[in-house]
Parts: sequence; structure tokens; C-alpha cells
Amino acid sequence: MATAGVPGRFYRCACFCSENLYVARYGLHVRFRDEAQLRRDYGPILRSRGCVDPKDFEELLEEMRKPRPREVRRCTQANATPQRTEVQPGRHHAGALGRQTALPSAEEKRIYRLPVFTVPFCQALLEELENFERSDLPKGRPNTMNNYGVLLHELGLDEPLVTPLRERFLQPLLALLYPEWGGARLDSHRAFVVKYAPGEDRELGCHYDNAELTLNVALGKTFTGGALYFGGLFQAPSALARPLEVEHVVGQGVLHRGGQLHGARALGSGERWNLVVWLRASTVRNHLCPMCLREPELVEDAGFGDGFTREEPDTVDVCALT
Repeated sequence: MATAGVPGRFYRCACFCSENLYVARYGLHVRFRDEAQLRRDYGPILRSRGCVDPKDFEELLEEMRKPRPREVRRCTQANATPQRTEVQPGRHHAGALGRQTALPSAEEKRIYRLPVFTVPFCQALLEELENFERSDLPKGRPNTMNNYGVLLHELGLDEPLVTPLRERFLQPLLALLYPEWGGARLDSHRAFVVKYAPGEDRELGCHYDNAELTLNVALGKTFTGGALYFGGLFQAPSALARPLEVEHVVGQGVLHRGGQLHGARALGSGERWNLVVWLRASTVRNHLCPMCLREPELVEDAGFGDGFTREEPDTVDVCALT
């Protein structure tokens, strides 16, 4: 492990620019070092998925060599200020996080549904998101797989909304549900809203998250299709055998382990917006990067980075948070 650094500073792993890169047109995550490595490691599967023409491969190489989305733009926390007081923390959110339920047939996968926001709060948040979407403020992509949505820190809602949600409400619960995945020692997050609509993103390919745990909350609007599906942990053989499908319920969240293979079925009609919070515990990831499966090579980054630290955080007293 790396030596001690600046207290409270978070880092990312250097693998961000070369490992687990998503290629949407072929529905595949790849590792990229150079052209020879890409051909050697992924040539057969790329050909089986339609990358057969030399021009196809050249276009793929050009895509791999581009800076990752987060390298292109880093926006500050104060890009926007919420216009409505209803989207500030308070009685509209997290009022019933203690009443989680295991989804049918999901107990072995450790997937849980729980109420997170009221429906009026979801509507108020959607108004803010749409106002921000229409504005000329700088915007980044939520992640490498989703093209449409909003990073919560760009809307000014990371610290006032998501941090209290993580620290005061989620952490005591996740300490009980996922103790071995750092549930009691969550010290950072990445929060974003994803949007699915006709003519935009309609579905999401199978993947796993750069997180120890994930919360996915349905915000609305009116839509058909788009169900989530879950397999096992990505390290396990036949991890997608007998996937479990989970329908969205506005205001309710789905909890799962970040390393669990999952995706979203195609949207049928309407618009679907979901808040996704990647929950991270540096005491877990400091030993093994979940994306490259090696000891992380730390690189300085803004904000929470990818949740890595150079020091072990203080032990969290879960009882004191309740």
C-alpha cells in the first residue's frame, strides 16, 4: 500500500485510462495498452461482434486513444445552485430506510429494495434536472456508458443531499447488510442521474460498477420497459446465468453489490430517470482496485476521485450515526 498522503484527499487508480473501457457498439469492456495488445486479447470476440473490416478496427483504435470523459472536463461543485428548496435534504428523503426488503428470489444475490424519496421530492428533483439540462452551464457525462444525465456535484447537490444520505441513513443500514463490503466504512461516493428516452440512450449493457455498493433510485417519469437485470458477481463463472429482473418503482431504490453484473433492458416508451449512487469504502478498495484487480496505482484527482486514499480512515462508529 502507498505511503501516507494528505489527510482527507482522495485519488483514482491509474487504470482509469486503460482498463475496463466500455465499447458501446460491440457491447464489450476492454483493457487497452496499445494496438498489438488489443488485437491479441480481443481480436476474436471483436470479430464475432461485427468488427470485421479494417476500417472498423481503426475507428475502435481512435476511440480507445481518446481521453476518457472525466479527463476532458472537470466541473466544480458550484456550477449550479438548486432553484427549489424542496430538493434540499429534509423530510422528503430517506424517511424509511430501515424498512428494506429482499426482492423475491434475490436473497442469494443480496439485492434489496427500500423506500428512499417521496414522490413529490422525485418530481421536484426532476424539475431541477431538466432546468439544468436546458441551461448553458458546463456538463459532463455521468460515466463511460451513459451519454445522457447529470452529475450531482455539477448541480450543487452532492454535499447537501448525497453526503447526508450516505452518512446518516445508508451507512448504518449497509453496515448490517454488507459488512464484508465496507458497509460500515463508506467514506466517499459518486452520484449521478441517468436518463433514458427515445432517440437517446434506451438500454444499458451488462457491466459492473466501480463501487463497493450501489444504490439505484427510480425518479420517474412515465415509461414502459427498462427493467434492471442482475446476475452474480463478475468474478464468478456463469455470473449471468438465470438473471433476475427488477422493475422500477418511483421513489424506491435498489441496493446491490457493485461487483454484481447488471444492466437495463430496452426502454419501451416514455422517459426514465434514475439516481445512481456508487458507494465506496477506501478500507476495501485501497487493497485492490475493483476495476483492474490489482493494488491501485494512485493518481491525484479532484473531489472524491475514485475513492482511494493513502491512509486508513478512522474507524466509523455506526451507532453514533443513528
